[in-house]
Amino acid sequence: MEHGQETMTIVDENGNEHVCEVVFTFESKDYGKSYVLYYVLGEDDVDEEEIRIHASSFIPNEEGEEDGELMPIENDEEWAMIEETFNTFLAEEEEEEE
Repeated sequence: MEHGQETMTIVDENGNEHVCEVVFTFESKDYGKSYVLYYVLGEDDVDEEEIRIHASSFIPNEEGEEDGELMPIENDEEWAMIEETFNTFLAEEEEEEE
């Protein structure tokens, strides 16, 4: 898993660009995909206590970089795997803070 202070720009279905902060990325051998968890910077309905995390899959480009097309999560099993990975990430973050 990788995490840090990275940003990316996404374009919504209306063609509007949004700057997002990447929470972390990881790969799943079971699904053969890479995933990115992120949140949109400056969302009006978000306060500092509660942020809305989005998840998408992506295919790294040939240099292994993480830019490329974001794709939706396809099924409930995939969502469950992402949620479990995210919860593990949060637990590790809490341990590091202690």
